[in-house]
Amino acid sequence: MRQLLLGREKTIYLRSRRRNKLGSFLILLGIGVTAVYFLYGTLILSREKPLISPVSGQMKAEMLGIADSNQVNLKNAVENVLAGTKGTYAVAIKNLKTGESYFANEHKSFEAGSLYKLWVMAAVLSKIRDGTLSEEQVLSRDISALNEVFGIDSEVAELTEGKIALSVNDALTQMITISHNYAALLLTEKIKLSTVANLLKEKGFGESKVGRGDDVPHTTPYDIFLYFEKLYKGELAQPEDTEKMLVLLKNQKLNGKLPKNLPKDTVIAHKTGEIGWFTHDAGIIYSDKGDYIIVAMSETDKPAAAEERIARISESVYRYFTKF
Repeated sequence: MRQLLLGREKTIYLRSRRRNKLGSFLILLGIGVTAVYFLYGTLILSREKPLISPVSGQMKAEMLGIADSNQVNLKNAVENVLAGTKGTYAVAIKNLKTGESYFANEHKSFEAGSLYKLWVMAAVLSKIRDGTLSEEQVLSRDISALNEVFGIDSEVAELTEGKIALSVNDALTQMITISHNYAALLLTEKIKLSTVANLLKEKGFGESKVGRGDDVPHTTPYDIFLYFEKLYKGELAQPEDTEKMLVLLKNQKLNGKLPKNLPKDTVIAHKTGEIGWFTHDAGIIYSDKGDYIIVAMSETDKPAAAEERIARISESVYRYFTKF
């Protein structure tokens, strides 16, 4: 019985081996066919155009989101936000610690809006420095006279009657911190447009002009970037005047663009500019990871949407530089 059982077990064993060999062969054959198919797909099919096109730039921006702190580079941090936008945007950005920078449309000329007040501020402080003006000196003018001098039509004028009287110091403060237009006109009339034009020439802002007659002030992102770089380095004015300008800019009350989405304790010295379809913001953002200059200028048929876009650009750049 044992021999019979052994014989039967041997027979079963031999049959099992044959089945195992056959199974192994079939498995190996299947693997071989799969490998050939995969190789064919890699070498042949990869040469064909994909049936599904790559994700569009606009969808990439939506998928990545501006809160992504793992941006590949500064260029992506900006362009992901601008994907799919209409109108014209221009930026100039530089980390003043690392030197990393990104520029786009930086030499395009835009109507400056209230960015021209940056030049007036520097020119006024220069006049105070040489004794031509004093901070306590009171400037007074009829609104109608200022409108006439600067060619402001009554239909578009903020004010058409009354009188404005401010000390030079108060006019400077209101011109920068709340962008008071008539404070700026008071100061500009006092020091003359030619003084502002000379400052542009002396400081190398060759792409900017003050505007005369029916023309309005124009500038480029690059010139505004240079302004803030010179200011930061102490190359725009004497140390006391540099500090005065930075304090004024840090006290800016119009914070709906560059600072809007940044942490509340972020220190930023900046100036906004709006006129017609144009809306801009530019300044220095202070950070433990490195202070940086950011200039964002735009011309669109939806300035309010452009302001939000500028806020998102600023947020994306801040996250990139600080990696929080």
